[in-house]
Amino acid sequence: MNELNLIEVLRQTTPVTRFVLGLLLIFSIWSWGIILSKAFLLRKIRRESATFWKIFRRGKSLSEISTALETLRFTPLVPVFNVAADRNTASVRALQRMVQHASSAELTRLEKRMNFLATTASVAPFIGLFGTVWGVMTSFAGLANANTATLRAVAPGIADALIATAFGLFAAIPAVIFYNHFVYQIRNLGGQLDELQTEILAAIEERATV
Repeated sequence: MNELNLIEVLRQTTPVTRFVLGLLLIFSIWSWGIILSKAFLLRKIRRESATFWKIFRRGKSLSEISTALETLRFTPLVPVFNVAADRNTASVRALQRMVQHASSAELTRLEKRMNFLATTASVAPFIGLFGTVWGVMTSFAGLANANTATLRAVAPGIADALIATAFGLFAAIPAVIFYNHFVYQIRNLGGQLDELQTEILAAIEERATV
């Protein structure tokens, strides 16, 4: 059985297919850059968030907790907590609005560049499909002008066409997997931010009634 010689197939591609493959390669490299940076960031956030909750549960006052949290630089829980700690003299309703705004800002920061992964996941297969359709059209157009129609004559053109679809899937599949994975983790952080907001406001209300 003959093995697929990818390099040889790439050498025989048409200019249009090469443009499609180049475009898909850019999507893939950019996506992997986002995936790696986001994965490392969320890993640090998970660790620091666990540490945050340990400090938060043990703290006796907002100022004491705030001092203990100074070493945590990645988790979004710290900036939201600091908003409440710095503005604890404000009314509960005003403080609630400020904490909600801070939470939204942190989630927006975490979602930065996620739209590119979603775009890659949805667009890359269609870009590959365009290359495939163009390659098939070119193959059959050339076959129509040939004197004899054989599998050997049409096979290179079909291989040239299908490689575009393969590259499209190669770019799209990791983007889909990691996009969904990151969305799940960010939603989990959103739940933690909501929990933090509830606990901080409850603590401030309790202190205000004492």
